[in-house]
Amino acid sequence: QEQPGESAGESVQAGGSLRLSCAPSVNKHCMAWFRRAPGKQREGVANINSYGDTNYADFVKGRFAVSRDNVKNILYLEMNNLTPEDTGIYFCAADSIRRRGHCIWAHFDTWGKGTQVTVSS
Repeated sequence: QEQPGESAGESVQAGGSLRLSCAPSVNKHCMAWFRRAPGKQREGVANINSYGDTNYADFVKGRFAVSRDNVKNILYLEMNNLTPEDTGIYFCAADSIRRRGHCIWAHFDTWGKGTQVTVSS
C-alpha cells in the first residue's frame, strides 16, 4: 500500500511559521494531517477532500491552513503563529476507501512515517 511521505522535520521559535509537505501523496479523496505531542495521543489537525473542503481542529483554527495540489500529488500544511504546544510529530494521512463527501477523522487508515516539528519559547 502506497505510503505518504512527509518533508523533513524543522524547528522554529514561538510565533514563527512553517510549511509541511507530504509527497508523494497517495492522492486519495480525503487527506489529512495528524500530530502526536509528547506524552499525548495522536490527534487530527486538518483534513481536506478533493473538492477542497477543509476541516480543522479547534486548536489550530485561524493559524493553520491545509491545501493540496492534485496534479503534483502534494499535500501541504501551512502553520502560523506557532506555540510550544504545537511541538510534536506531524503525520500525513489518507482515507484509502472514501471517494466522495466530507472526510471523517476516524476513517483515516494510511499513515506517513511522521516529521518532527519543534517550537521553542
